[in-house]
Amino acid sequence: MRSGVAIDLGTSGYRAQKIDLDTQEIKRTVITLRNPLPGANVMDHMDFAIHYGQDLAHGLSVNAVKTLFQTLDVQSGELDRISICGNPIQLSIFQGISIEDLAYAGERKKKKYNIQEQNRNARIISSSEISGLEEFNCEVVVPPAIKHEVGADALALIIKSGMLNNDEISIATDYGTNAEMALKVKDIIYTGSAAAGPALEGQQIKYGTLASPYAISDFEFEDGALRNYVLNDEMTPEPGDLVDPKTGDILEEGKIKAKGITGTGVIALIEKAIEHGLVELPKVKTPDELIHLQNNITFSEKDLKEAGKAIGAIRAGHITLCAAAGIELTDISTAYMAGAAGTYMDAEKAQKIGLIPYSTGKIAQLGNTSLAVAKEILLSEERLWELQDIASQIIGTHTMFATAPEFRDAYVLELAYWEEGMPFKMFKKFLKKKGLPSLDEPIDNPVVDKRVERDIPVLGEEGLYVLERVGTYMTMVVDCPECKKCIKVCPNDAITIDEENRVMISTDICEGSHCQKCIRACPPDKFNWENLEVFKPPQQE
Repeated sequence: MRSGVAIDLGTSGYRAQKIDLDTQEIKRTVITLRNPLPGANVMDHMDFAIHYGQDLAHGLSVNAVKTLFQTLDVQSGELDRISICGNPIQLSIFQGISIEDLAYAGERKKKKYNIQEQNRNARIISSSEISGLEEFNCEVVVPPAIKHEVGADALALIIKSGMLNNDEISIATDYGTNAEMALKVKDIIYTGSAAAGPALEGQQIKYGTLASPYAISDFEFEDGALRNYVLNDEMTPEPGDLVDPKTGDILEEGKIKAKGITGTGVIALIEKAIEHGLVELPKVKTPDELIHLQNNITFSEKDLKEAGKAIGAIRAGHITLCAAAGIELTDISTAYMAGAAGTYMDAEKAQKIGLIPYSTGKIAQLGNTSLAVAKEILLSEERLWELQDIASQIIGTHTMFATAPEFRDAYVLELAYWEEGMPFKMFKKFLKKKGLPSLDEPIDNPVVDKRVERDIPVLGEEGLYVLERVGTYMTMVVDCPECKKCIKVCPNDAITIDEENRVMISTDICEGSHCQKCIRACPPDKFNWENLEVFKPPQQE
């Protein structure tokens, strides 16, 4: 069998499929629950690569892909082709392309440090050109970016939505850690991405998890009690326990157990909890300030604030793009939802809490568009060059949210709404005062076109494999007292030190620049991240 592997290099995790190139059949699907780079979002990943070396970041990314190959049961001799898709930062790190032109927004700084924009057009290269993949002796197919900061994932979102073929004003959003979004007004595409954080992917929530079997993905109220809906082995929701949300008492047992809650479950829970008075922002109105779910899973006020930050970032992004286009949110006719979160969310619940413009009457759920495009270009070189033609013809304008005053003003209001309990009427008043597009009231019964039941519609005859741990490590030898302070302060138990004073850091659960407690706990001349190297297992030496 001639094998190919299509890979979505996602900020919150990698997804890959083994495909028979002769029959074009998907054989097996593998997903990771985390990205191999330290940190919880794309800004953390960029910071890590810039400060500690892109070679280090590249090595971690490549090692994670090798772990995917092992789990897919793909041998180097039978692998003919790899295709990748993702945002420009993830694709560049994997290929070993400099990300300095992505890291610095100001033109003066780029000129001062002689930073050149990298070519991110479509290309097919040999794996020998990517350090660490020489042994596979295969082709690597890379899709184009629209502009250097508007990547292949945004192109995939735009193409798979079908928005280019419609005259209506529409918005497409990939609901993930680095929420890419595109607004189409006439012939112009306005793009941006909000570093929303991983809450919508079920991370930075105490009992959160990526969409995977035995995760709670939805809720409904039944006579004042909370019905949990849990994903089964086929990634479709089944009724779980009926629980008293104030006490955790099980009123009726379901047929499926739960290990955690997805980001989509968090969205559904917040919407239902607000509707039924369990939440009055920013408070959880139960005796112990916890909402009780099945299998002793709880949802706290801290979780609520983390989710609010992500919801607020996405809505602030929508407001910013509308401001750039000179339209109101009420002008948007259709909203497209992509990614795992965008697929498994109840679209009506998502709209009621602000993840979709309130007045938009048509909503389409698309699945994982990045992996879908990776599969297309794996199987067809013609499709690759077709995408390059489309990317070149798109009249696009990109808004860097990090420097946009509209995003700053809108997000400050979002934080006040979610974290301080600012009334919605006041929120709308301040938007108007700032000259920003206004918010309407949520409509009832939008038309929802759920084009796929799962974010990855076809898993293959060998099914889905979930890697809870990526298995990538950084290592260094330290010369320090046996205080083990670095281990004690690590919030995720990511650090171990062996008898030879060799430090091992599990990179997928390390919080990176968001944390760095280990660095601050130890003398800088002892525990120095500048000395870190990618750990290579014996078989990779």
